[in-house]
Amino acid sequence: MGRVFEKRKYKMFARYDKMAKGFTRIGKEIAIAIKLGGGDPGGNARLRVAIQNAKGLNMPKDRIDAAIKRATSKDSSNMEEVVYEGKGPYGIAILCECATDNPTRTVANVRMNFNKYSGELGKTGSLDYLFDRKGVFRIKNENINLEDLEMELIDFGADEIESDDDEIVIYTAFTDFGSMQKALESKKINIISSELERIPNSTVELSDEQVEEVMKLVSKLEEDDDVQTVYHNLK
Repeated sequence: MGRVFEKRKYKMFARYDKMAKGFTRIGKEIAIAIKLGGGDPGGNARLRVAIQNAKGLNMPKDRIDAAIKRATSKDSSNMEEVVYEGKGPYGIAILCECATDNPTRTVANVRMNFNKYSGELGKTGSLDYLFDRKGVFRIKNENINLEDLEMELIDFGADEIESDDDEIVIYTAFTDFGSMQKALESKKINIISSELERIPNSTVELSDEQVEEVMKLVSKLEEDDDVQTVYHNLK
């Protein structure tokens, strides 16, 4: 009984940790969006996306409003986006998208984790070519006809559409992200999230033991508060 309780407690804390990390990430997205385009969501598409993604994570409205107020009431010009690239165990390419007010601290932490887990931090641009940057939109699958949806969205840059019982995922080229966002908003389609993601153009297959080594590094990088998202080309 005690072991079952401990497992449940661990899962609960893990879920809360993941939620807290998600809220921190969204808060930084909101700060950067306001820094670049102001605090009015009506005239700031990136801020609208950040708010929409916050709702997708079930972030309470008062937390969203507080993040916006915090970003507009103080100078957030020291918050910046940085991408670090490196190789993990077995040559796996890893990209870390970060939002930080102290790049010196962030790069030191990222380098430490690469070194500790048999990886190596590389130079900017050394591995970016292994990934395609795409817009990825997740919408609720509310009895939507996929063929009709594809015909409606192809003119706005829909490259590929995938679906399951709960969600539909729409992929676009990086340059079509804005037009697809506007198209979905104008059609009043319920967007769960919209992100610019880095999709590997090829993947590397490893054994289960090797995968575990790589994922230890990925997990440690994801735990850093300055790291927003970690991408890799592991199959």
